[in-house]
Amino acid sequence: MIFQDREDAGRQLAKQLGELAGRRDGTVLGIPRGGVSVAFEIARALYLPLDVFLAHKLGVPGHEELAFGAIAVGGGRYVDEELARAEGITAQEIERVSGQVEQMLERRARLYRGGRPPLRVEAQTVVLVDDGVATGASMAVAIHALRQMKPATIVAAVPVAPATTCAWLRTLADRLVCLYAPQDFHAVGQFYQSFSQVTDEEVVELLRRAG
Repeated sequence: MIFQDREDAGRQLAKQLGELAGRRDGTVLGIPRGGVSVAFEIARALYLPLDVFLAHKLGVPGHEELAFGAIAVGGGRYVDEELARAEGITAQEIERVSGQVEQMLERRARLYRGGRPPLRVEAQTVVLVDDGVATGASMAVAIHALRQMKPATIVAAVPVAPATTCAWLRTLADRLVCLYAPQDFHAVGQFYQSFSQVTDEEVVELLRRAG
């Protein structure tokens, strides 16, 4: 399966999410940057509000590639207490790392949203969208952080992901919609005819149009 572009992928995903069309408790969240292009088409097809979802892992000090948690703009914070204890991370270090990540995310939120507050997700059916998933780490971070914001349901929606990653993400989200889950997977871009980089300016424009 080859998607023409992110817009085509979004329209195809929307067909699999048709039962959510027009729901008063429905919200579509795109993971920047490419996920916002896909999410825009889903939101437009289903008559649902669109927002950007900004989340980032909390890295173990000195071994930042290892995540002991995640944080999101809007108040979502997840900490793996068992891992934090095993790595000897103090409560003060958790707050320090969280503060640094939060400042970075807030800067990006101001860039994308301007002065608009984030959409409310508590008690909502949230469709969390990316343009494709490889390892699943970014989507997992987002799901963990989003879960702390108490949505009623998290639907993870991606055009393509490896079969093994899909199996893992199904254990994290309430529902996973993945159009194509190949065994042979090298990179997300191989499944798109056009996979040019999405700019910050394009994300801003899509959010403006959706608003």
